[in-house]
Amino acid sequence: MFAGIDEVDWASMEHAYGPADDVPGLLQGLASADPSKREAALDGMYGAVHHQGDVYACTLACIPFLFELVVDPAVPDRGGIVELLTSIGGIDIDEEDICGAEDEAEGAANYAMAAAAVSAGAGVFFALMADEDPGVRVSAPLALATLHGSPSRVLALLRERLAVEPDDEVRLALVEAAGRVALRHGLLTGRIADWLSRLAAEANPPGLRLAALAQLARCAPEALPGDVVRVVAGLLRQLRSAPEVSGVPGVPGSAETPECAEAPEPGCRTIGAQGEPDAAAEAAPVTLVGQLRAVSAEERTGRTAPWTADLLRTLHVGLDDRVADRTALLTDQLCSPDPGQRIDAVRMSSGLIRAWRGSYEELVRLVGEQLTSDEPKLAEAASHVLEELFCLAAPAADALAARVAADPGAWVKEWASGPPGLGSTVKALARLGDARAVPALAAALERPEVPHDVGFAIGYLGPAAAPLAGVLRRRLSEVGLDEEAYDRASPLLAGLTALRAGEAAPDVLRILRGAPEYRGEWLRTAALRALGSFGPAAHCAVPELRALMRRPGTAGATEAAEALWAVDGDAGAVLPVLIEGLQAEHAREQRAAASALGRLGAHAAVTAPRLRALLRHEELWLRVDAAIALWEVSGRAEESVPVLLTAWEKNRHVRVRVAECLARTGAAGAGSDAAHVLHAELASVRRHNAMDGGYGSHDTYEDEKLLALCRRALLGNTGKGPTT
Repeated sequence: MFAGIDEVDWASMEHAYGPADDVPGLLQGLASADPSKREAALDGMYGAVHHQGDVYACTLACIPFLFELVVDPAVPDRGGIVELLTSIGGIDIDEEDICGAEDEAEGAANYAMAAAAVSAGAGVFFALMADEDPGVRVSAPLALATLHGSPSRVLALLRERLAVEPDDEVRLALVEAAGRVALRHGLLTGRIADWLSRLAAEANPPGLRLAALAQLARCAPEALPGDVVRVVAGLLRQLRSAPEVSGVPGVPGSAETPECAEAPEPGCRTIGAQGEPDAAAEAAPVTLVGQLRAVSAEERTGRTAPWTADLLRTLHVGLDDRVADRTALLTDQLCSPDPGQRIDAVRMSSGLIRAWRGSYEELVRLVGEQLTSDEPKLAEAASHVLEELFCLAAPAADALAARVAADPGAWVKEWASGPPGLGSTVKALARLGDARAVPALAAALERPEVPHDVGFAIGYLGPAAAPLAGVLRRRLSEVGLDEEAYDRASPLLAGLTALRAGEAAPDVLRILRGAPEYRGEWLRTAALRALGSFGPAAHCAVPELRALMRRPGTAGATEAAEALWAVDGDAGAVLPVLIEGLQAEHAREQRAAASALGRLGAHAAVTAPRLRALLRHEELWLRVDAAIALWEVSGRAEESVPVLLTAWEKNRHVRVRVAECLARTGAAGAGSDAAHVLHAELASVRRHNAMDGGYGSHDTYEDEKLLALCRRALLGNTGKGPTT
């Protein structure tokens, strides 16, 4: 094994972390008899040689040696190496990638060479389909489906192996591989869909039938049975009631649960004779691969069919925009007596609501019921989901309030590093504007270190949080003007800004005057924002604001001018500063000046030509802010609306900003271009900011805000009340 490995000039190559001269050691580590060394080697392969899916020259040089490893039955854990090869060779590229920029073209060429090299050797995976190691048999089907150039032959073997394969999880992998073949080779989709339909309909074990339905949803959703929700719910009930299966890896009661007793799998803890953790195991290096395996093993512990969650996630992805079906399925899961299925349902509910618009009242109420569960993971998962729902969490308001009242210890979350934060249930309740969150926030404000997010929570409560103004002011007066001033003061300033607590103006002015050098600019911005929110009640700050405006063209001068306008209404003093801000070097400062001019309205009419010139700026967000400001200072919409609607189509993230303007100005009259755009947005089932593979904590809030603004704009309601 490894013949010729020393002849490769590894030192001339690089991986993600420098010279690749350590790669031979990683390859040899994959064949080690020591599980911890194998884990460290695999971790190194993913972490450096195939970092985040990248393919380097050293990655290509590894491929022949990885094939040597997977065909040697003496090598343990070959399933992980099969998965590594599948990842290296399974990235799809197109002609556009190859013809891109030089560095991108080089990367694409490496991907293409990796795909060719691994595909050329993919024939070895046929024999691995019958390997004695079930871990290898689990990995081989997807490798073949992804890499081999003869999909018909692969499909025939998948069907053949399903008839004789004894291991449940391998059987599921065979069905998944068939779905992959269908997605990659459209000419076979019909044949595969027919086979999957038969598997789902015939008297097969419920897990296999569920797997077939999941793959049908992926590759041929039109072939799903019309009563798919009822069928899946019935299969889940069968899985819950089925006896534990002996001999299925990872299933309670199995004879093949992780083999910690002999050769510990990565992530397992071996226990000595006295019941203490084995010292050698404790001393093993902690790797990302090991941590992921440990998390996976923990998730599977005590669950009769731990793979159910993956099948249901696949099913949900396939069902896509069938929101009613997905909601009904999750509602049924949340009523399950199995806490594991309920945890899965809570997490999947989050993914559904975050990406798709729909009627979720009953679903959210059931998520709220999980807050009382004796299973800590379930209650915690429910609280995190509700935290991100904002106004949509209303059906769970009473459950949240009860949980907050019953568990004061969870009001604030301490972290190993960084400032404390509010607990999920407190944030969720506050984001509903529910006054029952006030006692928890009051207690948080009395802590030696105030949670960093308490000010934002206060902002959602409105007048209900007015009793907190006194303690906010007192705590702000206690903030020392040192390097920690920003961290200590910013949550308090945010709370006072939300409450428009003008009586705190002297305390805020102290912060403004004494801001230290470290993060001083951030602190002054927060203080100026607070003073502006106080309006005329902050008149004591006028001299300081005028002094700060003496550096026109800077962000600080623009912020001071905006605050002075809100406090004193002196258009003559602030206009020259804001006009200078429009000519700042950076678009961010120009945007701030444009937005401030818009708030002056007709008092800034003289700036219309300058704002009009910015409608052609290359920066989209600046064009949007200039268009809105031009509309507000001139009172005329004809120049601004086309710019705003073009930006709406070009960048979905500007839509809330544009809709706020349309709702405020009442320009979306019946039959107008703006009305057409707003109606199209309201008709969409997909949230405007939904992303594949990522999300933001405020995505649902922003999308619900957009919907409310669209409705208000179409109704011609130009009031400035709440948008959600």
